[in-house]
Amino acid sequence: MNSLIIRQATRKDGKALLHLIDALANFEKLDRPTRSARRRLLLGAFGKKKRFDALLAESNGKAIGYAVFFETYSSFLALPTLYLEDIFVLPEYRRQNVGLQLFKKCVSEAKRRGCGRMEWMVLDWNRNAIRFYDRLGARQLREWLPFRLDSQDFLRIINR
Repeated sequence: MNSLIIRQATRKDGKALLHLIDALANFEKLDRPTRSARRRLLLGAFGKKKRFDALLAESNGKAIGYAVFFETYSSFLALPTLYLEDIFVLPEYRRQNVGLQLFKKCVSEAKRRGCGRMEWMVLDWNRNAIRFYDRLGARQLREWLPFRLDSQDFLRIINR
Protein backbone atom coordinates (compact mmCIF):
# COMPACT_ATOMS: atom_id res chain seq x y z
CA MET A 1 0.00 0.00 0.00
CA ASN A 2 1.56 3.25 -1.15
CA SER A 3 -0.26 5.91 0.81
CA LEU A 4 -2.76 5.74 3.63
CA ILE A 5 -4.87 8.71 4.60
CA ILE A 6 -7.36 8.69 7.48
CA ARG A 7 -9.76 11.61 7.26
CA GLN A 8 -13.23 12.81 8.21
CA ALA A 9 -15.80 11.67 5.66
CA THR A 10 -17.63 14.43 3.81
CA ARG A 11 -20.92 14.53 1.93
CA LYS A 12 -19.11 13.68 -1.32
CA ASP A 13 -17.92 10.44 0.31
CA GLY A 14 -21.47 9.17 0.79
CA LYS A 15 -21.34 6.55 -1.97
CA ALA A 16 -17.98 5.20 -0.75
CA LEU A 17 -19.21 5.07 2.86
CA LEU A 18 -22.32 3.15 1.83
CA HIS A 19 -20.20 0.73 -0.21
CA LEU A 20 -18.05 0.02 2.87
CA ILE A 21 -21.12 -0.41 5.06
CA ASP A 22 -22.40 -2.94 2.52
CA ALA A 23 -19.05 -4.75 2.71
CA LEU A 24 -19.34 -4.90 6.51
CA ALA A 25 -22.87 -6.30 6.21
CA ASN A 26 -21.52 -9.00 3.89
CA PHE A 27 -18.70 -9.79 6.33
CA GLU A 28 -21.13 -10.06 9.26
CA LYS A 29 -23.64 -12.02 7.11
CA LEU A 30 -26.32 -9.37 7.66
CA ASP A 31 -28.76 -7.75 5.26
CA ARG A 32 -27.43 -4.62 3.64
CA PRO A 33 -29.17 -1.36 4.55
CA THR A 34 -32.40 -0.79 2.63
CA ARG A 35 -32.83 2.17 0.30
CA SER A 36 -34.56 4.17 3.06
CA ALA A 37 -31.89 3.17 5.60
CA ARG A 38 -29.21 4.33 3.15
CA ARG A 39 -30.89 7.76 2.96
CA ARG A 40 -31.04 7.91 6.77
CA LEU A 41 -27.36 6.96 7.01
CA LEU A 42 -26.40 9.82 4.72
CA LEU A 43 -28.61 12.25 6.66
CA GLY A 44 -27.16 11.00 9.96
CA ALA A 45 -23.63 11.52 8.71
CA PHE A 46 -23.99 14.70 6.69
CA GLY A 47 -27.41 16.26 7.34
CA LYS A 48 -28.43 19.30 9.39
CA LYS A 49 -28.90 17.18 12.52
CA LYS A 50 -25.72 15.17 12.39
CA ARG A 51 -26.04 11.98 14.46
CA PHE A 52 -22.59 10.42 14.03
CA ASP A 53 -19.13 11.00 12.68
CA ALA A 54 -17.44 8.87 10.04
CA LEU A 55 -13.78 8.48 9.21
CA LEU A 56 -12.54 7.09 5.91
CA ALA A 57 -9.29 5.26 5.31
CA GLU A 58 -8.02 5.82 1.79
CA SER A 59 -5.18 4.23 -0.12
CA ASN A 60 -4.23 5.87 -3.40
CA GLY A 61 -7.59 7.64 -3.46
CA LYS A 62 -9.66 4.48 -2.87
CA ALA A 63 -11.84 4.16 0.24
CA ILE A 64 -10.66 0.95 1.93
CA GLY A 65 -12.03 1.25 5.46
CA TYR A 66 -14.15 3.34 7.76
CA ALA A 67 -15.08 4.02 11.35
CA VAL A 68 -18.40 5.35 12.67
CA PHE A 69 -18.61 6.84 16.15
CA PHE A 70 -20.69 9.14 18.32
CA GLU A 71 -20.81 10.39 21.88
CA THR A 72 -22.74 8.98 24.78
CA TYR A 73 -22.46 10.37 28.31
CA SER A 74 -21.36 8.89 31.62
CA SER A 75 -23.26 10.29 34.58
CA PHE A 76 -20.67 8.82 36.97
CA LEU A 77 -17.64 10.25 35.20
CA ALA A 78 -19.60 13.36 34.20
CA LEU A 79 -17.79 13.12 30.89
CA PRO A 80 -18.65 12.03 27.37
CA THR A 81 -17.82 8.55 26.12
CA LEU A 82 -16.82 8.03 22.51
CA TYR A 83 -18.78 5.02 21.28
CA LEU A 84 -17.26 3.24 18.29
CA GLU A 85 -20.18 1.74 16.37
CA ASP A 86 -18.26 0.32 13.39
CA ILE A 87 -14.68 -0.09 12.34
CA PHE A 88 -14.09 -2.02 9.14
CA VAL A 89 -11.33 -2.56 6.59
CA LEU A 90 -11.80 -4.32 3.27
CA PRO A 91 -10.33 -7.84 3.49
CA GLU A 92 -7.62 -7.27 0.90
CA TYR A 93 -6.22 -4.37 2.98
CA ARG A 94 -6.13 -6.12 6.34
CA ARG A 95 -2.83 -6.84 8.11
CA GLN A 96 -1.45 -3.55 6.77
CA ASN A 97 -2.18 -1.50 9.93
CA VAL A 98 -5.18 0.22 8.36
CA GLY A 99 -7.45 -0.88 11.23
CA LEU A 100 -4.86 0.23 13.75
CA GLN A 101 -4.60 3.67 12.14
CA LEU A 102 -8.39 4.05 12.08
CA PHE A 103 -8.59 2.97 15.71
CA LYS A 104 -5.80 5.36 16.76
CA LYS A 105 -7.61 8.21 15.01
CA CYS A 106 -10.75 7.37 17.01
CA VAL A 107 -8.73 7.30 20.25
CA SER A 108 -7.21 10.67 19.34
CA GLU A 109 -10.69 12.04 18.72
CA ALA A 110 -11.86 10.76 22.12
CA LYS A 111 -8.90 12.52 23.73
CA ARG A 112 -9.53 15.73 21.75
CA ARG A 113 -13.18 15.75 22.86
CA GLY A 114 -12.29 15.26 26.50
CA CYS A 115 -13.95 11.87 26.71
CA GLY A 116 -13.52 9.86 29.88
CA ARG A 117 -13.53 6.58 27.97
CA MET A 118 -14.13 4.88 24.65
CA GLU A 119 -16.36 1.84 24.23
CA TRP A 120 -17.39 -0.58 21.48
CA MET A 121 -18.73 -4.09 20.98
CA VAL A 122 -17.21 -7.05 19.16
CA LEU A 123 -19.08 -10.05 17.81
CA ASP A 124 -18.13 -13.12 19.83
CA TRP A 125 -17.11 -15.03 16.69
CA ASN A 126 -14.76 -12.32 15.42
CA ARG A 127 -11.59 -13.79 16.92
CA ASN A 128 -9.30 -11.55 14.83
CA ALA A 129 -10.93 -8.40 16.22
CA ILE A 130 -10.84 -9.75 19.77
CA ARG A 131 -7.11 -10.53 19.44
CA PHE A 132 -6.52 -7.07 17.93
CA TYR A 133 -8.14 -5.32 20.91
CA ASP A 134 -6.44 -7.66 23.40
CA ARG A 135 -3.04 -6.75 21.90
CA LEU A 136 -3.87 -3.07 22.39
CA GLY A 137 -4.64 -3.67 26.06
CA ALA A 138 -8.39 -3.03 25.80
CA ARG A 139 -10.41 -4.64 28.58
CA GLN A 140 -13.34 -6.86 27.77
CA LEU A 141 -16.17 -5.97 30.12
CA ARG A 142 -17.45 -9.09 31.78
CA GLU A 143 -19.78 -7.62 34.38
CA TRP A 144 -21.86 -5.66 31.84
CA LEU A 145 -24.33 -7.50 29.62
CA PRO A 146 -25.63 -5.91 26.41
CA PHE A 147 -29.41 -5.53 26.13
CA ARG A 148 -31.44 -4.19 23.24
CA LEU A 149 -34.93 -3.02 22.35
CA ASP A 150 -35.79 -2.66 18.67
CA SER A 151 -38.15 0.06 17.49
CA GLN A 152 -41.00 -2.44 17.13
CA ASP A 153 -40.69 -3.07 20.89
CA PHE A 154 -41.15 0.57 21.86
CA LEU A 155 -44.95 0.71 21.80
CA ARG A 156 -45.25 -2.61 23.58
CA ILE A 157 -43.13 -1.22 26.43
CA ILE A 158 -44.77 2.22 26.45
CA ASN A 159 -48.26 0.70 26.60
CA ARG A 160 -47.39 -1.82 29.28
